[in-house]
Amino acid sequence: MKTLSDDLYKQFSNFLAVQSGIVLGDNKQYLVKSRLSPLMTQFGIESLSDLVTRAMSVRERDLKMAVVDAMTTNETLWFRDTYPFQLLTDKLFPELGKSGRPIKIWSAASSSGQEPYSIAMTALEQQVKKPGTLPGGVQIVGTDISSTMLNQCKEGVYDSLALARGLSPERKKLFFEPYGDNKMRVVERVRKLTTFRPLNLLESYSLLGKFDIIFCRNVLIYFAPEVKSKILNQFAASLNPGGYLMLGASESLAGLTDRFEMVRCNPGIVYKVK
Repeated sequence: MKTLSDDLYKQFSNFLAVQSGIVLGDNKQYLVKSRLSPLMTQFGIESLSDLVTRAMSVRERDLKMAVVDAMTTNETLWFRDTYPFQLLTDKLFPELGKSGRPIKIWSAASSSGQEPYSIAMTALEQQVKKPGTLPGGVQIVGTDISSTMLNQCKEGVYDSLALARGLSPERKKLFFEPYGDNKMRVVERVRKLTTFRPLNLLESYSLLGKFDIIFCRNVLIYFAPEVKSKILNQFAASLNPGGYLMLGASESLAGLTDRFEMVRCNPGIVYKVK
């Protein structure tokens, strides 16, 4: 039997919300099944119900981590939605670069690394196209709750399917090198602009230091409103004066925090800390 009873699904949803802040909602049994079925073989567990029950027990730490990992992993694109990277080039890099110090950028929930690496590529392109606008360069930190994703980020190795999503042939040629069987690796000059660290967005961010720009795109949609508010207020506290927050195209701050002002740009929107 590979589906969960309604009661067990409810228990698991609550467990996942406590562990990661992610709210599954009703009728997402199919998602649980598709994400967790591979773990049954890996851990030698015969039913999905057993797997979930054991993951929620105190003793099964490795299984618990693997389950949270599998449920929080999201595929992503290179240069997703295009406009955030155009905003970096046209507005944020020239404005923040005037200080002369490195611009510190946080990619919160960096998934498999496409976002932080896209930011790094944008910075390198900026230094060629508009020399002098980034005198201090950039320092990018990517964080994620998933250790599997962080390992992938650090390696910077992608297969042809991942490389086909949002990456132009020019950028592929410029910023990647062949790496084994039909795979490519992000070149070192891109990788050295980025570091990756484990972080659960429900916990404190103080050890990360302060940032000039935070990217948290298409992540907050998974959280309950009160958790969104907490995260957004923590972001505000993590930004330097005049710092910016970049959200997903369909996300808004309405009713969640008053710590930011909306700045309409052409194209897109960015939020400046008050």
